[in-house]
Amino acid sequence: MGLLMAWLTHYGYVVLLFALFLEMLALPLPGEFLMSYTGLMVFEGKLNWILSILFACSGVICGITASYFIGYRLGEPFFEKHGAKFHLGPEQMDRVSVWFDRYGNKLLFIAYFIPGVRHVTGYFCGVSRMPYRKFALVAYSGALFWTSVFISFGKVLGPKWEAYHHTLNRYMILFGLIAAGVFLLVYLYRKYRRQILDQAVNLLDRGLERFHSIGRVKFVVISAFAVFVLFFSLMIGLIQDFLANEFARFDEVAFFIVHQVFDSSWTGLMSLFAMLGSYYTFVPLIVVTGLWIGAKGKDRSLEMIFFAFVIIGGEGLDEGLRLLFHRTGPAGSLFPYTFPSEQTLISLTVCGFAAFLLVRHYGGLKTRIAAILTVAVLCLLVGISRVFFNVQYPSDVVAGYVFGGAWISLNVILLEIFRILRNDKFARRQKYAT
Repeated sequence: MGLLMAWLTHYGYVVLLFALFLEMLALPLPGEFLMSYTGLMVFEGKLNWILSILFACSGVICGITASYFIGYRLGEPFFEKHGAKFHLGPEQMDRVSVWFDRYGNKLLFIAYFIPGVRHVTGYFCGVSRMPYRKFALVAYSGALFWTSVFISFGKVLGPKWEAYHHTLNRYMILFGLIAAGVFLLVYLYRKYRRQILDQAVNLLDRGLERFHSIGRVKFVVISAFAVFVLFFSLMIGLIQDFLANEFARFDEVAFFIVHQVFDSSWTGLMSLFAMLGSYYTFVPLIVVTGLWIGAKGKDRSLEMIFFAFVIIGGEGLDEGLRLLFHRTGPAGSLFPYTFPSEQTLISLTVCGFAAFLLVRHYGGLKTRIAAILTVAVLCLLVGISRVFFNVQYPSDVVAGYVFGGAWISLNVILLEIFRILRNDKFARRQKYAT
């Protein structure tokens, strides 16, 4: 390791290119460590950021391309017989085969983040005779993303890169696994779309048969329930981590990254971002949403009641949670208890539910996507400002998102169920009247 770092210091880009080239041929070299160290050299002004990424990406592309053609040329019998001599035996190839069976060819993109998998994916693609165009498109874009992430992290972390390297590497592995799961879900959905939709509708039909729900309501309830399950699962994990006092390292790394990316010149903008999480923003939004419901709402009184309940209940939920967890904020914070963050929780609940009511009955797919992205960006800016001003821990901010997401998705489900009940009751009255 020390020798490689010395060579990298003296010879720079060439060593980076050849080290990553050899690693992709399955040599046991610390590619992520070298890229992080390269980022440190970029931070110190010894190397150029763009050139470092280009040389690193070129090394990875050359290495994985060479491994692809080696695997293509030698074939499966060779690796079954001789692969174990250089860590490419049947066990390693079988493990990659299982990953490809689960996640499809998209594994190539995120395999770089998974140690032990990225080293053999090129060989496996060659052995399995994957078309070169398909291989190159996914593998090369993944190489650019992987090298950019680690060199940029080293650049951002600067002198503390070594202290945080292993923590970030663990998060990158977790990211890779989550991405693989997402790719799997997308792959399964695209392959079995009709079967999945039919099953989902059938399940909902059995649960809501007595209510005679319409198609749009089905879709909204299914989507909201899926989001609620996701946030509820994250909420349980957060509570477990909180009780086990496992936030310290995450908070330290996140604090450092935010303050490295956003220096003191951002203070003015951060003050504006902080205002996005206050009632200076919420009050006009609440008024506009109330007027919109009064003019365009389908079930005006019901939507008004739920909108008020979400706002008031969200405030009560946040106060109760902060008193329950009793976590004191960072040193110098004016807020006694900060877990979960009041600003991010209320921002997500108020803005998210308002956006839902505004686009629930009107607007196409593009409008709804734009509303989701707007709420996401707004809440992200509010959270960054909390960390920037050292008034809340990063884990407080994340907890605000998670608890807020669970609260808003639960209320969307309840609103739609009450809407069904109300419409069903009205339909029965009409039937009896006739």
